[in-house]
Amino acid sequence: MNASNVLIAIGVIAFAYLIGSVNFAVIFSSLFTGRDVRKSGSGNAGTTNVLRTAGKLPAILTFVFDALKGFVACFAGKAVFAYLFLQSGNILFTEIFGAYVCCLAVMLGHIYPIFFGFKGGKAVACSVGTFAVCCPIAIILGLCVFALSLIFSKIVSLSSLLATVTVVSVAIVYIITTAQQSYMILPVIVMSIFAGVIVFVKHKDNIVRLINGSEKKISAKK
Repeated sequence: MNASNVLIAIGVIAFAYLIGSVNFAVIFSSLFTGRDVRKSGSGNAGTTNVLRTAGKLPAILTFVFDALKGFVACFAGKAVFAYLFLQSGNILFTEIFGAYVCCLAVMLGHIYPIFFGFKGGKAVACSVGTFAVCCPIAIILGLCVFALSLIFSKIVSLSSLLATVTVVSVAIVYIITTAQQSYMILPVIVMSIFAGVIVFVKHKDNIVRLINGSEKKISAKK
């Protein structure tokens, strides 16, 4: 395996982690309110807490930019790995591997941001952008499930978890039914499940509150 290709692959994965570490919840809440969102509300550096503590515009900007950084990271991984595959023919450098590896890297960067003391969000909005590259049909269906759940339950965490299950399940079915090479299937399944597990682990407190019925609902107006 060419050492320069390995370094390039490591470089794009590092780029994905670093761009994930740019936490827009902290940035926009600070710009609009002068406060760190991690010290307000639920303490989570994510869209919902920004909405509750800073307002609609900062929340919209947070969601858009978090999703965008996920998209950019995965698109870069997909493009770079496709180039490396053309150069070497090594199956480890296929574009789908690049997209999924960078998906995990940008999500981990979002959750453990090096620029913000390793205290970030739950990677839900970020994962919207990543799966828009990894498996567009999965994220379309996931967003539909999220919207329907939110309409009826008014609970963001529940809607996020249901959407996560949908996205991971559809991504797995999609790769099994469409993969041209069998060696692509298992790694993508593992990485998809790992991405879902990350979201569920970060929602562990929400899950406890959902079980005991104390999870907060979002207002109809918001």
